[in-house]
Amino acid sequence: MAFQSPLRLMRLNEVLDLTGLSRATLYRKIAVGTFPPQHKIATRCCGWRVGEVDVWLRNPMTFTLADLDRNKGQDRSPV
Repeated sequence: MAFQSPLRLMRLNEVLDLTGLSRATLYRKIAVGTFPPQHKIATRCCGWRVGEVDVWLRNPMTFTLADLDRNKGQDRSPV
């Protein structure tokens, strides 16, 4: 498998397919801080960083936004 940058942005449908969450559940989790927030790409466009979603996928039951701060430097893989 080819290396994927943890900074690559995924669109909504890719995130929903990867996580198995419904759209409503995804946005509810974002609102309470148990899923990484989206990043604005353009006026009507947003995406989620692969590295942040990967941190959530490692432990979805106990994820908090503090987990992103702890893993900030660990997402970088040597090229």
